[in-house]
Amino acid sequence: MSLSSLAGKVAIVTASTDGIGLAAAQALGKRGAHVVVSSRRQANVDKAVALLQGQSIRVTGTTCNVGKGEDRERLVQTTLEKCGGIDILVSNAAVNPFFGNIMDSTEDVWDKILSVNVKAAFLMTKLVVPHMAERGGGNVVFVSSVAGYQPMQALGPYSVSKTALLGLTRALAPELAQSNIRVNCVAPGVIKTRFSSALWQNEDVVDEFKKQLSIKRIGEPEEIGGVIAFLCSEEASYITGETVTVTGGMSCRL
Repeated sequence: MSLSSLAGKVAIVTASTDGIGLAAAQALGKRGAHVVVSSRRQANVDKAVALLQGQSIRVTGTTCNVGKGEDRERLVQTTLEKCGGIDILVSNAAVNPFFGNIMDSTEDVWDKILSVNVKAAFLMTKLVVPHMAERGGGNVVFVSSVAGYQPMQALGPYSVSKTALLGLTRALAPELAQSNIRVNCVAPGVIKTRFSSALWQNEDVVDEFKKQLSIKRIGEPEEIGGVIAFLCSEEASYITGETVTVTGGMSCRL
């Protein structure tokens, strides 16, 4: 993939001030896209913007809680005002307020997880699609998880929300193909991020995971960012409705 393969493109990446979101913004930006990064805290946005600018990436930053409709609309409006259009959406925002036996999870837990991880991903897509269509097409990439295929112990509701994104990808792809918009999904395995630190900082858990891997190590955020950038490039122009598992060889099937 050439370093100018996304020149002239504008990419919104949600929850993009660290981890996989930041790695996606870096990968898209290094290939020429103007990236719009966001998270809930201004200090985190400022830090990410400074980092990306230091890598000669064109970047705009704003706060956004994707669970709030007014924040989603402001994110889109800011992008249109600062960048002139939208070509790419990487829907990465997710929450997990619950850890334990699924039968102990409450209605509030389910509401929060499904609202942010699934509903907001769809509603964000709905907001950007008309603007992508205006520019002749675009790309949507949802960030799911290996847990969407094989629910992780103590992460039941979160795992179910990630399975839903696999279905959302396949439901949207045929409809949006009519507007030359491709919709794909990435399902990372255990990646070294703050979000998954409870998993990879526990040596016993890591050893157990490694038994399921062909590549015997924890993944890096950049290894997900590169796949996302590929899916948004012309080199993936005949791929839609797919989920790419990036798991180090962990078995994934529904």
